[in-house]
Amino acid sequence: AGLVDDVSALSPGEMLAIQSWLSFYGDNYDPVGKLVGRFYDENGAPTEALRQAEAAIEEALKFQAESKQRKQQFPPCNSEWSSAKGSRFWCSRQSGGVNRDWTGVPRKLYRPGSGGSHCVCVRTTGPPWGQPDSTEHGGRGDLDNPHLEEYDGCHPLAEQCVL
Repeated sequence: AGLVDDVSALSPGEMLAIQSWLSFYGDNYDPVGKLVGRFYDENGAPTEALRQAEAAIEEALKFQAESKQRKQQFPPCNSEWSSAKGSRFWCSRQSGGVNRDWTGVPRKLYRPGSGGSHCVCVRTTGPPWGQPDSTEHGGRGDLDNPHLEEYDGCHPLAEQCVL
């Protein structure tokens, strides 16, 4: 009772979960037929609903890849909070689960369309992300990215901030 086969309102993450199940079953079981209904017609041909679901999965996969790339550029900071000391943000070569050859400095990252920010580690040397051959950057890494903001009361090049 209450179960439906309409996936049109699912989030990108939920569509990725469906894609994961589809892959699992496709890799581990032999197909024996197609269920006539929302996704296949009486001839076993895909319906518009299936094409829309597949397009939503493709969009979710693209979003996931972009998210992984953003995490490489701006790995999440390490953070802790205590009532005695307040908040502390810091960067290391493994913060955010991203192993890299640079430490970085904590910054607030604002995403367009999002109301808030979150702490990320930002490279302070070399060319900006995705511009390895650029010579017009001043060697400041991604510090000049317009979506970043320094933490008040924190030195601009400090690897940790206590607020």
